[in-house]
Amino acid sequence: MKNISIFQAKIESQQRAICIEQQVEYVPAQAALKSGFALSTKGLQPMNGLRHPPTGDTTGWYIWCGEHFSESPGFFAPLHTSHIYEEYPELTKLLGLPPGYRFLIADAYLDIWYDASLLNV
Repeated sequence: MKNISIFQAKIESQQRAICIEQQVEYVPAQAALKSGFALSTKGLQPMNGLRHPPTGDTTGWYIWCGEHFSESPGFFAPLHTSHIYEEYPELTKLLGLPPGYRFLIADAYLDIWYDASLLNV
């Protein structure tokens, strides 16, 4: 259990740091909650994410890889956020951004921006 606590503290520290840098509120994405992930896009570049307000057992995050986004049912699969933290450590620091934020990451390039339309769901 001690290793889990250390892991969670490290995640929170990284997420709080990016929120301070962006001058925004920290809203944790708990590892036990689900995020939407487009599994069919794994391995493509860039990596994209957007956050709606969390509801129920979800973080509000939707993540996909590549240049194409789809609104078709089934594009996003529910995935425990802990799996994203493990498989995509480069995304970990970004998942504490509050609802309404988006990101795009490709190699050393990172763009973070606010999109108020994400709050209207």
